[in-house]
Amino acid sequence: MSGSLLVDNIGELVTNVAGSGDGGPLGLRRDAAVLVEEGRVAWVGPARYAPAADRRIDAEGAAVLPGFVDSHAHLVFAGDRAAEFAARMAGEPYTGGGIRTTVGATRAASDDELRATVRRLVGEATRQGTTTIEIKSGYGLTVADEARSLRIAAEVTGETTFLGAHVVPAEYADRPDDYVGLVCGPMLAAAAPYARWVDVFCERGAFDADHARAILTAGQAAGLGARLHANQLGPGPGVRLGVELGAASVDHCTHLDDTDVDALAGSPTVATLLPGAEFSTRSPYPDARRLLDAGVTVALATDCNPGSSYTSSMPFCVALAVREMRMTPAEAVWAATAGGARALRRDDVGVLRPDARADLTILDAPSHLHLAYRPGVPLIRQVLHNGVPQCRS
Repeated sequence: MSGSLLVDNIGELVTNVAGSGDGGPLGLRRDAAVLVEEGRVAWVGPARYAPAADRRIDAEGAAVLPGFVDSHAHLVFAGDRAAEFAARMAGEPYTGGGIRTTVGATRAASDDELRATVRRLVGEATRQGTTTIEIKSGYGLTVADEARSLRIAAEVTGETTFLGAHVVPAEYADRPDDYVGLVCGPMLAAAAPYARWVDVFCERGAFDADHARAILTAGQAAGLGARLHANQLGPGPGVRLGVELGAASVDHCTHLDDTDVDALAGSPTVATLLPGAEFSTRSPYPDARRLLDAGVTVALATDCNPGSSYTSSMPFCVALAVREMRMTPAEAVWAATAGGARALRRDDVGVLRPDARADLTILDAPSHLHLAYRPGVPLIRQVLHNGVPQCRS
């Protein structure tokens, strides 16, 4: 659609512009309006001063916030692991071993089958207010399958991550060094044209610090930014390695010691917390309060994947963060929007200010508080991406 668009009669507007509006971190404005032109925010202010526009959306007194920024998702896969989930709910521990089950199914799937899954899940996420999503590879683990996973992901997002170092595939079980060489060489070369980021699962049973360092530095040399799965299954060196290498984000951060927290607090590296994984594995939740009180930048993301967190709902993760990780509703909403943007090193999303991308989520509620106050309720009334309506309840 061309021309200008005015979203007005907004009861509560979350801008994430610190110091504006009410002066708090969410930059809350009451009785507000947003003018959109050419896919960007052109003006934000009191509704009574709103400029004229070609079209209008009446928010009817509802809350409006930036579209959610989901900075950690694994959407390119085939198969189903519902039985594994049921086994965990019956008491079996989560070890990450089920990843190889998905690898087999993904390798056997056609491009069209993988593409259909990605588009289905992106559609789910959009209907729940997500307007920016990162998508990882990691269920192919061959040169050809990793490249095609990223090629398919790149059809729907610019935030694509090469995760050839998800686990060591079965055919390399006795030769992990050889697999790391493959990841750093031919696999990276094939994947890099479709990727913005490189990631490693730095955990026991996956990749140790030396292997993670080799893969991340190879990715950085190829022009990719670094991210890291770290400290999910137990204590380890991943968080400190991520900070040392200047990673944009270290994700999971469940088992941290004081050195880990201090390293994060003294760096621009974001701690991305994934409460859907703890919910789905009955594992301890990260201590978000400890990180926030130390001054660490925190993001929230879904970790959407078929094994350990099969949810595409950022509102659900916001509610979990408030209930289980001792975040305030305002902190959780900021982490799910501006925090996710920080984890992707973006300043054009997760915020509503002039020149930002016009990604808006209109709630069927008067305040952002309802995202945690009314968990499980479909509160997303309408979503705009680049100023274009995507869905309406």
